[in-house]
Amino acid sequence: MLSRGAAGWRALRWAGRRPRARGLHASPRAWSAMPSWVIDRYGSNEVLRFTRDMVFPIIHFPNEVIIRVHAASLNPIDLSMRSGYGATALNMKRDPLKLKTEETEFPLTLGRDVSGVVMECGLSVSYFKPGDEVWAAIPLWKQGTLSEFVVASGNEVSFKPKCLSHIEAAALPYVGLTAWSALNQVGGLNKSNCSGKRVLILGASGGVGTFAVQLVKAWGAHVTAVCSHDASTLVKKLGADDVIDYKSGNLEEQLKTLPLFDFILDNVGGSTEKWALDLLKKWSGATYVTLVTPFLINMDKLGVADGMLQTGVTVGSKTLKHLLKGVHYRWAFFMPSGPSLDEIAELVDSGKKSSLKWTDHPFRRVGVWKKDRRELLEELYYNFL
Repeated sequence: MLSRGAAGWRALRWAGRRPRARGLHASPRAWSAMPSWVIDRYGSNEVLRFTRDMVFPIIHFPNEVIIRVHAASLNPIDLSMRSGYGATALNMKRDPLKLKTEETEFPLTLGRDVSGVVMECGLSVSYFKPGDEVWAAIPLWKQGTLSEFVVASGNEVSFKPKCLSHIEAAALPYVGLTAWSALNQVGGLNKSNCSGKRVLILGASGGVGTFAVQLVKAWGAHVTAVCSHDASTLVKKLGADDVIDYKSGNLEEQLKTLPLFDFILDNVGGSTEKWALDLLKKWSGATYVTLVTPFLINMDKLGVADGMLQTGVTVGSKTLKHLLKGVHYRWAFFMPSGPSLDEIAELVDSGKKSSLKWTDHPFRRVGVWKKDRRELLEELYYNFL
């Protein structure tokens, strides 16, 4: 049987009648098509189209599961992907060997977050069973969650926190895993080494920032958060020890008056990178991690080979430059991970989160698949901007 961390199994060949889902009774049409929000080309909101005839997802690999979507949410990455951001790299990931006869990713379903119920499991999935309530963040190169059903690898899925509804749970996976990737997998922070460390979070009132504040605070860090005055109450309520309003004066000068930091998470990028690393403690293992990188943009502009080369040169030169100054410089990205979601779910269920509902946050928009799904998602999508 497939263990939780296994991957890379050969594809199943589906022939003849599609197998019935265990414990599920559906009409023939429900097996062949489903409602979904799709795009047929890249562009502005006008390219968004609702259809009831999106191809029903099937299990291609034995470690995959099909999830019935109870709630899904939108993130800024969905708006960027709608406009074509990252298309070159994501298309290469979708078909690395160019085996597909159709040279298009369309119709493309957006949406990364999902909370729902397992409908069907691949032959090698032993960790889940039909009927389990789960949540997940779907990788960027896969069909998204703004559909009635979505397929995911079992290694990308986790049991939903028991204390959250589907609507609340759907607001967490993508931002949670992005923050977890930056802080834990790239930055090396965890509950055993974070106590007493001084952590600076630039852009603390966004989706990733609000999650990061709560996470490092739960791990015992002293948190300094940078946001606008309008969001200061929110960020303070989430656990930040110090809140700096970047509009109240020169941000660099304000931060220089504070003791140096052990770790900086940058959700802003741009000019902040030029001076933020000077706020770190030198020769102490202090680390700067940024989530604003040119990786996908380079590949969109220069192509796969030249884009990867340019990216490698950029990150390599910056890493060496700052290492010689006594600090670590790193890039981080969203990484789908069921095991990481397991740890996040434990924190949520144990009460290591703010009493503020995640769905109250202005940067999170959550939709539920019901009879009025078209009107609801259309309203959410157009009001998201």
